[in-house]
Formats: sequence, C-alpha cells, structure tokens
Amino acid sequence: MTNAQDSKTVVVLIYEQLCMFEFSCVAEVFGLPRPEMGSNWYQFKTVSIDGKPVNTQYHGQISPDISLSALEKADLIIIPGWSGIDDDVPAEVIDKLCQLHAAGTRLTSICSGVKVLASTGLLNKKSATTHWRYIDTLKKKHPEIDVKTDVLYIDHESLLTSAGSAAGLDLCLHIVRKDFGSDIANQVARRLVIPPLREGSQAQFVQQPVPSNDRGMISPVLDLMHSQLDQPHPTAKLAATMNLSERTFLRRFKEATGTTPGEWLSEARVQRAKTLLESTDLSVERVAAQVGFGTAMTLRHHFRKRLHISPVSYRKQFSTQDMGVTQRRL
Repeated sequence: MTNAQDSKTVVVLIYEQLCMFEFSCVAEVFGLPRPEMGSNWYQFKTVSIDGKPVNTQYHGQISPDISLSALEKADLIIIPGWSGIDDDVPAEVIDKLCQLHAAGTRLTSICSGVKVLASTGLLNKKSATTHWRYIDTLKKKHPEIDVKTDVLYIDHESLLTSAGSAAGLDLCLHIVRKDFGSDIANQVARRLVIPPLREGSQAQFVQQPVPSNDRGMISPVLDLMHSQLDQPHPTAKLAATMNLSERTFLRRFKEATGTTPGEWLSEARVQRAKTLLESTDLSVERVAAQVGFGTAMTLRHHFRKRLHISPVSYRKQFSTQDMGVTQRRL
C-alpha cells in the first residue's frame, strides 16, 4: 500500500467543455474533506492548460488553481473525460504529462479522457479501456494499444484508465484502496452510497448485435437459429439445410458472421436471456430453458463468460418489473 504521507496531491485537468459528471466523481472522492483521516487525506487541485477559467458542458465556468506551466510534481493527475474522442490534445499537455510520468506521477483517465493518455504514447503496447461507445474509435486511431472492452478499469500502476463515466467512481475507489487500504475505501463508498467493489463489467451494459449479413446466402440459417433458440442446432443439420458440406458451410458462416455457429448461437441466447431477465419475472431456470441453455448452471456460465455477472445480479440491476418500488433497495 502506498504511504499516505507521500501520496496526497491529486490534480485534475480541466479543459473547455469540461465533462461535469466525470469531474464531479473525482471531486466527490478526492476533493471532499475527510475529518476522520486528519491531515493525511488528499490535497485536491485543478489545473487548466493556460491557467484561465474553462467553460463546462452545461454552460458553467470553473477557475483552476494553477496553470499547466506551474504544475509541480503531483502524486496523481486525473483526466476526467475529454472534449471529444476525436479532438486533438495540445502539445504542451502531452509534453507535460510525459515529463510528470517520467518523474513518477500516476496518470489516470476516465471515459473519453483516454484520448489524452493515448496521445502521449505512454499506453502503446499496454492495455487500456474507455466507454464502450469509443472503443472502435480508440482501436482505429491507436492500434498500438490493447483496448479492452469488458472491464470497468485497468491499473498499470502508473497508468490507469476507466470505462464509461460511472466506472470512474470504481477506479477512484480502487485508488483510495491502494493508497489507504480497504477500510478507508469502504468508508468512502458508504458515504457515496455505492458498493466498494462493483460486480461485473461494462460488457453488461452493451447491447451487442448478433452478427449477421442479411444479404448473404447464410441469412436463412441465421433466421432459423434465431427463431428456434431453444432447439439444438448441430452443424451437420444446418449444413444440410443449405445443401452444403459441413466444411463449406462453416467457411461461409465464418465469412458472413465472423464467428462459428456455436458462438453465434450462444451470443443470441445471452441477448435473449437479458431481455427476459429485464422484462419478465420468469425464474432463472425458466429463462435458461426458453433460450436454449437448458439449465440455470449453463446460463450462469455464459453470463459470467460474456458479461462478468450472474443472471440474478443482472436482473437486480436492469429489471423493469419493479421500477415503482426502487427505493426499497437502497
């Protein structure tokens, strides 16, 4: 665990069109006084590129404590989002972050803030994450980064990235846990009324389309599988419906969907199970049977594999069946 005496200063980069939710998450964790910690809590500062106030995305304005040129070594610098995933990062920001990182400062991004860290080159040949909406753009613009799509955050000790906005809270609590231990992180989480360790990953929030190519000759097979998710679909039988050998069928299926019949079917079943868990009160066993997984155990296996969460936990988070009495869960 990092010595709290050596890790007090957190500096947040603010910029034009500042993402306020991401900034607020950081301020809530690191900027509020914690009397129970005495003088050993973080010192919270804001920095802008030129030391001037910035306009926020909601038409407000924030004045920084210091300018980038006056920034001394901090233990942690956080980039709470960025003005746009396609927006350029000023050279002076890149140079300053590289300089500070070389001196031992931890650099952290939340959501689209990964754009800033990616622009420094420090994430090259490392894994990183961002909001699922920006995954494809990040991969395209920075192919040298191993972009992860199924995590809430990634910690490389001195380089930390988080997924979508609320995942920034998970990462902030993770940092507190590393610096001060689990008991203190739990206290902060309790004050925020959030779990200290959240189950799952951002994969559970992404509505993945089931790969298909409606214009290809494989479309009738996809329609058949999708309309009969509760039935087995052996490759030999599917190939026979197309009057193809199994080898030719598998090749054409791969060309059309980018995957195998088994994987395509499993993904389609998971997506259907998500819908049933959200919109019905069917038991997990009944859901498993209706989507073709057969048993609750098999359904749990596929949920854990693809969504990193159990079916029961998924239902608790996303069910629309009990929206009128949500307050009883707090």
